[in-house]
Amino acid sequence: MNNAYLDVISLVERLHRQFLEVVKLELDGMGIRDINNVQAVMLFNIGDEEMTVGELTLRGCYLGSNVTYNVKAMVEQGYLSQQRSVHDRRSVHVRLTEKGKQLRDGLMAVHSRHVNMPHAAVTAADLQIVESTLRRLDGFWSHRRLGAMLGSGGLTRYPLGGEPQAALQQATGMADTGGAPVFRG
Repeated sequence: MNNAYLDVISLVERLHRQFLEVVKLELDGMGIRDINNVQAVMLFNIGDEEMTVGELTLRGCYLGSNVTYNVKAMVEQGYLSQQRSVHDRRSVHVRLTEKGKQLRDGLMAVHSRHVNMPHAAVTAADLQIVESTLRRLDGFWSHRRLGAMLGSGGLTRYPLGGEPQAALQQATGMADTGGAPVFRG
């Protein structure tokens, strides 16, 4: 089990890097040179929403990248517009410009093409199983991170009030099943 656990961690990281390389190749194929692959994924994650840079950071997987720097670069290239929050001057809200929406739509077409490829090595059922498993792993790590934040003794404080199990479930969307957390997404 230990080797499988470590293999999964390594595989997730490798798959993420490979996905970024696929995005880079697609950008090159579209003749787009003024945005990088990480920035393109950020645009995709923003979608039609307006969000803060902090929300964008929480939503995506931008390891090794400076989200603020990338947002600034995308604003300069015309993919994003930004506006300081009226209520909290420290907070900056971003949204896609028309140019950003066009690139996002192009990336959506790429993803659709990949999913609908004839003789694809991965089926829709395979993807559902992987998603379910990764969500459980995400929930497991969130559970452990919450426990570490609350002290080495586990849930020693109940930040949301009430019993530890209720606080855990509210904070992580998981039920504690005696050391084997089950994600409820």
